[in-house]
Amino acid sequence: MSDDEGEGRASHGLADGRVRVLIADDHTVVRRGLRGFFELLGDIEVVGEAEDGRRAVALADALLPDVVLMDIVMPAMDGIEAIARIKERHPEIEVVALTSFIEEDRVTAALEAGASGYLLKDADADEVAAAVRRAHAGEVHLDPQVARMLAQRVRGPYPGQEPLTEREREVLRLVARGHSNKEIAALLDITERTARTHVSNILGKLDLASRTQAALWAIEHRAV
Repeated sequence: MSDDEGEGRASHGLADGRVRVLIADDHTVVRRGLRGFFELLGDIEVVGEAEDGRRAVALADALLPDVVLMDIVMPAMDGIEAIARIKERHPEIEVVALTSFIEEDRVTAALEAGASGYLLKDADADEVAAAVRRAHAGEVHLDPQVARMLAQRVRGPYPGQEPLTEREREVLRLVARGHSNKEIAALLDITERTARTHVSNILGKLDLASRTQAALWAIEHRAV
């Protein structure tokens, strides 16, 4: 058993409040660079490193990190498939996609697989740390170039679209802040089924395909 796996299935999160991070990247220099930077911070702890997607999934199972920094292009299993597997097994683990370039198909695939953030590798270290913190807080964090690209696709509403009700706007604001349907129901004193219906109506009215797109729409239109 490796040192990383030897830490076992630790409880989710550290007692001192630090964010537990798993770094998945096939370039050793990237992994070590990120680890070295995080070691200088007081609130982020690197609990493991993975050199490919298959290893990332295995370590996510073993270590239950709070956040995974996931390279999109890796051998054995690419980052998008690894994100989907991790989110299927552990919905509570947040994933920030990390890549060297922007391709709309890859960005969309990563977000639809469950990533709560998307950064380019030329992002400065402070932005990477901010993305980790925001993901842990249940918020979406995107590279500005990625956000602009996606905003063009979700810029509506378009002529003829039905406007949102005040309640739907309340729900949309909570979706944009990363709340689940169960949490939205508790905050608004409604049933979870009603919250789910509101989310479905919002997506239909705005012609959007996912909660992530709804969050982006809300941010773009200053609805949060």
